[in-house]
Amino acid sequence: MAKQLGFYFDAGRCVECHGCEVACRSLHNVGAGIRWRRVWGRWYGEYPQPVNVYLSASCHHCEAPSCLNACPVRAIVKRAEDGAVIVNREECIGCQACADACPYGVPQFGVDGRMEKCYLCVDRLAKGLEPACVATCPGEALKVGELSALIEQGAEKHGQRLTGATRPSLVIVPASNPAGIKVDFHDFFSGNKKTLFHEE
Repeated sequence: MAKQLGFYFDAGRCVECHGCEVACRSLHNVGAGIRWRRVWGRWYGEYPQPVNVYLSASCHHCEAPSCLNACPVRAIVKRAEDGAVIVNREECIGCQACADACPYGVPQFGVDGRMEKCYLCVDRLAKGLEPACVATCPGEALKVGELSALIEQGAEKHGQRLTGATRPSLVIVPASNPAGIKVDFHDFFSGNKKTLFHEE
């Protein structure tokens, strides 16, 4: 049975410092105007008890990645050893079919026109190190691990896996809020998905 790693995000521990974003950009020399990981917030509720909810997201390394099937030159692969979805940038032709297929706006295109995105820091994981985003988070809001274990951990704190046709490997634990406002994290991925990970 293939192994599937995933990300775990605890919104209650996130302070929106953007440290994960900066660490990712710095380690991978991500070009200006695009991001491999993004931290952003959304407001829910109404005065006098509005709630600002944060999310830190990157590629979800989906179990059924739509980007993989959309690529006409098969430049995107899903690794059996960890479930990471990887792009071979040397084979990418920059057609952006993957961007059209991804429901989360993950594929990015820099100055060379080739797709780039989070690759789960598989090189660091192979050395027993955490991905840069996880290692940098001061609030320990981010984790990486076996998806099944993360789902169990999340359930203990009323969290759940992000749902969708591509079966994203992301578990989200919502922050508690005194007003009991229901937060739907799918809202974060609404709007123009192609610019979702662009810098404002």
